[in-house]
Amino acid sequence: MDMDIIRERYALSCGRVREIAVEQEVPEEYRDYFKKAAEFILMAAEACDSREKDRDLDQLRAENQALYGDILGERYNVSYANPVFACERFGVDTGRLLSFLYTEIRAMIPYAFEQELEDMVIRMELFVEIYSAFACALSEGGTPDMDGVRDTCYWFVSDYSETASARRVRSMVDAECDFAVRIVTESDLNDMRYLYRYGEYVSPDVERMAQYLNSLPKERIQLMADTYTEGYRIGFVKAHVDLGKKETVGIHYMLGFERVVRAAIQNFAEMGLKPTIYRCENTIFSKSVVRKNGYFGADANRQYLYDHKDDIALFLDKKLVNRKLEVLRIAYEDVKDKAAVYAGPAVIEVFGEPPFAPKSRDEACSLSTEQQKLSAELKGASQDIACRYINEEERSFTIIAFPVPGIGEHFVEIFDETIKLNTLDYKTYERIQAVIVDALNRAAYVEIKGMNGNRTDLRVSLCPVSDPKKEAIFENCVADVNIPVGEVFTTPVLAGTNGTLHVSRVFLNELEYQNLEMEFRDGMIADYSCTNFDSAEKNRAYIKENVLFHHESLPMGEFAIGTNTTAYMTAKKYGIASLFPILIAEKTGPHFAVGDTCYSRSEEVRVFNEDGREVVAKDNAISILRKTDPSKAYFACHTDITMPFDELGSIIAYSAEGTAYPIIERGRFVLAGTEALNEPLAL
Repeated sequence: MDMDIIRERYALSCGRVREIAVEQEVPEEYRDYFKKAAEFILMAAEACDSREKDRDLDQLRAENQALYGDILGERYNVSYANPVFACERFGVDTGRLLSFLYTEIRAMIPYAFEQELEDMVIRMELFVEIYSAFACALSEGGTPDMDGVRDTCYWFVSDYSETASARRVRSMVDAECDFAVRIVTESDLNDMRYLYRYGEYVSPDVERMAQYLNSLPKERIQLMADTYTEGYRIGFVKAHVDLGKKETVGIHYMLGFERVVRAAIQNFAEMGLKPTIYRCENTIFSKSVVRKNGYFGADANRQYLYDHKDDIALFLDKKLVNRKLEVLRIAYEDVKDKAAVYAGPAVIEVFGEPPFAPKSRDEACSLSTEQQKLSAELKGASQDIACRYINEEERSFTIIAFPVPGIGEHFVEIFDETIKLNTLDYKTYERIQAVIVDALNRAAYVEIKGMNGNRTDLRVSLCPVSDPKKEAIFENCVADVNIPVGEVFTTPVLAGTNGTLHVSRVFLNELEYQNLEMEFRDGMIADYSCTNFDSAEKNRAYIKENVLFHHESLPMGEFAIGTNTTAYMTAKKYGIASLFPILIAEKTGPHFAVGDTCYSRSEEVRVFNEDGREVVAKDNAISILRKTDPSKAYFACHTDITMPFDELGSIIAYSAEGTAYPIIERGRFVLAGTEALNEPLAL
């Protein structure tokens, strides 16, 4: 679009919003809302217009606090961003709409820092249009037509889905979208002012993280970067995929890790890869609440993000689903050449923030039963479109995790321990895990039972092998795409996989679950519950929204045995088991993933263990439908649920003839050749 036209619209919108900030031309009960929303828009516009000014650190901190202040701490209780407060003031229907509008206005912050005027203008114009509807109601002596207000918002979401999709897809695969790359590569990383160039919330912990990394010797930073990027490279080698055909790598990280990211960018450059770094967005067009994708700052208020995760329920219908899918297809088609040479994501996860158990609020938007089906359809179809342009069989990924200062007084010690975990000798684990794989290769099924109050009692059916000397049921996983080392995993056979999975406390995608329990029948989730809330209905809704992602059921897509007892004891030593990301947690005990298999959309890629045996357990009865009915083969989700060793009674494999092969009993490895895994447990 012509930038002169955008700048003119921006100037006109700013002028009109300034007038609204002092006008009193809406019904009295809405005046405070429109005044505060207008003032926020003007604050964001000021941030945009002052990007070139040279300011000191205290001034930047003050600006950041002002932009995020209305959702920090107790102030959120009286913010229109809070649907509870908005609904108390205006009633549920009007309150939800106006809270959505206020939240979308708040989404202008990052666009102001990127000086993306079009993304600011469309929200300013929406605000002005809604204000005019309320002003018209006052002049006519009536009440606002909320159906008309909702329709205005609906068409905003529909019309600008194309713009949003185009920008989002391009930023993922086009190295010329380099806003964040320039911050990382060009800034003086010893000057904390660089953190405030993003427009993300910068908490004291974010500054402390950057300062701590600045205090480390260059060699230490290089070790972290090398572990991260080498895992990425090895992922391509093990998958027999030619990295030389790729041109870009997507880097995901939290603010504060720029020194590691800068070293990683140099390493990737030596592989022939340029970085793409895009923002983790939270707008009506793109929500990153359950799992963060992109770069991100601190969470100013996780309850705020949770309260608005389903705002799309205000508008979601079949017509909007079709619109979103069509514009997504167009967005990928426009950059198809760049998508074809995108190598995949390289992710730096963080852990250590206080656990978050969200409050369930009736005032927040929620999807209807029909919308849940539409949401699942949209997610699955969106992934199908992405995979047409970014071939899953020709890309890879890697994930590594580090603690942040919020983990507590032992942050430095935990950080050092994490680096040790990330650099454990993978050859040792590979050798020991090969023993476990050999035993499991003789089995037809595995029984897993809990202890110490854990009610798990599961039987997992395994894929048969025709030639045990050449084929393996389990993949021997060391430190490549998933760092650190430590698991063997398989795709279970669904038929005959039955029983109960129970975990007393677990964190999945940063959300807490108490007494999570799932019942499996022929590999599918038949029932589920937890004890987070007083109401069984709310507990089920919580799981369905955040684990089943609105599907009626999901298959058990993975069964794995974690072997990293060193990581497990690190968690015990510092009391941080609940803070570990799934990346590390899944290595600290058996885990079961619900959703797609680990080989989703790359089933035809041949995978071999180091001993030369080919992994043959990659499909199940659901994923194999990709050959006959692809629309039913995938769920676009994969959530790992880990049992800790101190709740694990036994893992025993059984042959078809009934021969038992005990792997773990009472939380200890008992299979001959795995005794070394118990050494950390004895400390």
